[in-house]
Amino acid sequence: MHAGRLPHYRSMSDTVCLHLHISGRVQGVGFRASLQDTARTLQLLGWVRNRHNGQVEALVQGSRPAVDALHDWCRRGPPMAHVAAVTGAPRALDHSLSGFRCLPTAP
Repeated sequence: MHAGRLPHYRSMSDTVCLHLHISGRVQGVGFRASLQDTARTLQLLGWVRNRHNGQVEALVQGSRPAVDALHDWCRRGPPMAHVAAVTGAPRALDHSLSGFRCLPTAP
């Protein structure tokens, strides 16, 4: 993916879904809450959670520009975070998503 953008494919609705993994100093710095607030502002659906390996994981779905904007935000994160890497993989649309929420920590 060039410059943090999703591959250029089109869906009928132009809605995309992206699975993100963010590493660095991203736990204990308000990353999840800030990501959730940013996602809600961008009107995205999905979830965010900490992983036992120290990463933050998120699934985000919405318009391509909004998903791209959140992906870009993840490269910076909140002020206390230090993001080392962000990886994103396109996923099939998840029609069961409703709102944007924080999930419990996962293995």
